[in-house]
Amino acid sequence: MNWLVCHAVSGEAFFTGVGLIVMGAFAAATSMRVGRRIAAWASLVGAVSVAVSSTPIPYWYYAMATAVTVGWVVAVYAGKWQRGAAAAVVAAWLIAVLMEAPYHVRPTLQPAPSRCLTVIGDSVTAGMGADDESEKWPAILAREHDLAIQDLSHMGETAASARCRLEDQQITSPVAIIEIGGNDLLGRTWSRQFARDLDALLQQVCSPERQVVMFELPLPPFHHEYGRIQRWAARKHGVLLIPKRVFLSVLAPGAATVDTIHLSQEGHRRMAACVWRIVKDAFPEKGTQPRQGGTSSPPVAVGRRRVLRLSLLDNLAGQRSKA
Repeated sequence: MNWLVCHAVSGEAFFTGVGLIVMGAFAAATSMRVGRRIAAWASLVGAVSVAVSSTPIPYWYYAMATAVTVGWVVAVYAGKWQRGAAAAVVAAWLIAVLMEAPYHVRPTLQPAPSRCLTVIGDSVTAGMGADDESEKWPAILAREHDLAIQDLSHMGETAASARCRLEDQQITSPVAIIEIGGNDLLGRTWSRQFARDLDALLQQVCSPERQVVMFELPLPPFHHEYGRIQRWAARKHGVLLIPKRVFLSVLAPGAATVDTIHLSQEGHRRMAACVWRIVKDAFPEKGTQPRQGGTSSPPVAVGRRRVLRLSLLDNLAGQRSKA
């Protein structure tokens, strides 16, 4: 996958864009003509980067940050209140970074009572039908880490079809991972319908005794609303979101996919390793629990050495007194 495309759809272009806008604000504060040119180009490229990143921060905050930025541009060309306007721009976009940054941190799970995992996914997980003979990542995960996997993934799955399928299935695992939404995003599901379908799906999957994690969708430019829906539904149902860049890190190498989306055998291996890094805290490997109780041998050995040393000192003291 082209690195520029990956940088944009992973959401990292948002931080690049904010950095360029902030750099432009500082460059415009100089009295040199070259500083003004740097400010103009940096701000323009930064604004484009933010736009194509499809970062789903609230609409009202986008509107406010845009208004502050436009006010700063007017102040620069008018030659008035430049420092105050620049400070306002820097503050507005740094606050936006603080709002977005938590969604780029990997979630942490609590230890689960059993080594069971339910997977709900589309063709990225299930493969491309009967002709796809690759070992899928849920099977790799089960084999390498001694997990019981309930694989409910199907080719072409959407949030609506997954919800219907779960009506005939019972989820008993303490941990569930959801990889759904790509067919909604790239298909004919409007954002409002996607919101209803995803809400209903999570309502079926989530329960107080179950930890649920969901891959956040890598978004094409100007598809903010689908990401905003995912985050809203995740907050509502207590679902942990896996950052977009994590999924993109699996797809990025050319050998990982057969068509830039569906996984090759190498891609399934990378996906299994990626998912394990997310869920491993819920399933500690056997033999990693510390032993409790008892007295370890090193303190006993130290105590014996100390007794022996004191005995030798007493003997030497006795010999000196006789002399």
